[in-house]
Amino acid sequence: MTGRAGGTDALAPVRAELLRAARADAEQALAEAHRDAEHALAAARAEAAAVLDRAVRAGTEEGRKAAAEAVGRATRAARARELAAQGEAYAELCHRVAERVRERYESEPGAAESLARRARDLLGPDARITAHPDGGLLATAPGRLVDLGLPALVRHGLDRLGPEAGTLWQPDDGEGRRGG
Repeated sequence: MTGRAGGTDALAPVRAELLRAARADAEQALAEAHRDAEHALAAARAEAAAVLDRAVRAGTEEGRKAAAEAVGRATRAARARELAAQGEAYAELCHRVAERVRERYESEPGAAESLARRARDLLGPDARITAHPDGGLLATAPGRLVDLGLPALVRHGLDRLGPEAGTLWQPDDGEGRRGG
């Protein structure tokens, strides 16, 4: 074990070279590890961004579908309310018209005779004419019936309005016109 001659270590240069080589290898391994970690991190970030993007697209599409369904439900509910309100308005209109027709029928002394003449015009002079339980007349002939009762007359009058009846519950345009 001679190693030191005159205080110098004969293996010092070898140790120094080994230490330098080990440090170089360690630095290279560390640099490769950093590069690998950066690549792995970049790949993970890219994958996370792709997953997030897919989730956003899926969420957006689900949101669109949910919104469309909600709008559809709200539209149907609003239409149902509108139709119900129109039905109520029409029923009220029928009621008011029936009251006015009844008042007019009862106040006109010749109203019953006018209806009887109309019945005979339709069914002939031998028509059998009776009072309708709700006012007005019923006329019959063999195999035929003419309903000139007040409810039928009201329905007929309102039916003749046709599509115009719908304008009765449309908002006024501010100048006294409806449906504008």
